Amino acid sequence: MAEQASYKYRKVITIGIVSELTGLSERQIRYYEERKLVFPERSVTGNRKYSFEDVELLIDIATKREEGVQTYEIRQDMIRAKKKQKLRSPLLRGEINARFGIQKDR
Repeated sequence: MAEQASYKYRKVITIGIVSELTGLSERQIRYYEERKLVFPERSVTGNRKYSFEDVELLIDIATKREEGVQTYEIRQDMIRAKKKQKLRSPLLRGEINARFGIQKDR
């Protein structure tokens, strides 16, 4: 992920605004949270806060649901994608190090 301070990753958007941006009801958004598809932060007062990345994810989830994909399948795809990304990162880092002759400190 890019720099965490980037506007895309800052959790500052309320559920009402997310609802307007995505066309999803607040209940649908909460349901996707219950199904562990999206992970909003909570403010001190307990309000959900979302990022632009979350908004994009919710739109993607809604599109898949319209195509008939079940939430369980979406979750499994997300897990597989994360595992693949974790495996790929060290390999990519190794390729870059090898390409530029960077030796790992021992």
